Amino acid sequence: MKILYGVQATGNGHIARSRTLAKALEKYPQIQIQWLFSGRPRENLFGMEPFGDFWWRRGMTFVHRKGKLKSLATLRQLRLLQVGKEITELPVTGFDFIISDYEPITAWAAKIRKIPSIGIGHQYAFLHSIPMPRFNWLFHTILRSFAPTQRSLGLHWHHFGNPILPPIVPPRREPDTEVGEHILVYLPFEDPLPMLEALSKVDRQFIVYGVADTLAAADNIQLKAPSTVGFQRDLASARAVICNSGFELLAETLALGKPILSRPLAYQFEQEANAKALDQLQLAKVVKRIDADSITAWLDALPTPQRIQWPNVAEAIAQWIADGCKQHPAALARSLWCQVTPPPSEEPTPAYGKIR
Repeated sequence: MKILYGVQATGNGHIARSRTLAKALEKYPQIQIQWLFSGRPRENLFGMEPFGDFWWRRGMTFVHRKGKLKSLATLRQLRLLQVGKEITELPVTGFDFIISDYEPITAWAAKIRKIPSIGIGHQYAFLHSIPMPRFNWLFHTILRSFAPTQRSLGLHWHHFGNPILPPIVPPRREPDTEVGEHILVYLPFEDPLPMLEALSKVDRQFIVYGVADTLAAADNIQLKAPSTVGFQRDLASARAVICNSGFELLAETLALGKPILSRPLAYQFEQEANAKALDQLQLAKVVKRIDADSITAWLDALPTPQRIQWPNVAEAIAQWIADGCKQHPAALARSLWCQVTPPPSEEPTPAYGKIR
């Protein structure tokens, strides 16, 4: 079985869950996977060893500045002619089917060439009735058309009464790491200087990823360069986490039972929706601004979080793929949610209707 697997590389979340799934798929030698990444310059990718000799395309991504998505700047840099060329020239002959983690080049190549395709990722959960902001039709159209596939496995922290799977998180085989006193901060979309100034005013120790480690920082702040192993270690030992509202990091943090302070990237559909879900499910403190006052207020009332034990979703999906994707996604979802501890509560009321 030959599979072309495309991954949107704009953020680290898509790559992180694909890294976990790649390891699970190694158990099935009958599956040959060619990985493709797009949306980030190739030289900025790191921790790519599990993907072997992967392909890279420029693809499409979003422009953000100072914690806000810039719609016009995003449209100006799309270069649709180049994207179209990458789609039409992608060598897809010989693949049995194509999987896309919200990666547009592989998804559209499959659609145009009429190759069976499957979407696996958080964004495909938005095809169901889940909490969403009331953005206009343009955002809904983009969501549906960015990386369309014939079938999909959406991922979320709750099923919301739909055939949605729990998150893919790395299985933790080692004993629990001793919790330290530092607060892990990952705010790559924030303006770094005001953010570092705010942290300097709070009487806590912070380890910060996602900004240049060459910047000047106060004594209570340690800046660290990108590192898959280092980040996982600091996340596991953190007292709490401050982050934007990206899906994958929040899923891993919930699995570790860490208190979360989250600020969604403004005007970014997915993050605004994630923030709404976090608030509705009472999984984190969501704020509109990250400043000294909001951080201090949160730390002063730091809750005791509930640790969510997700099942090994990557292993279940790998087996599902190896079996030819025959099981209905609803049955796969039910089998996995039965393994979640604590069990999910009754279905929360969706904040918006289904996108069709």
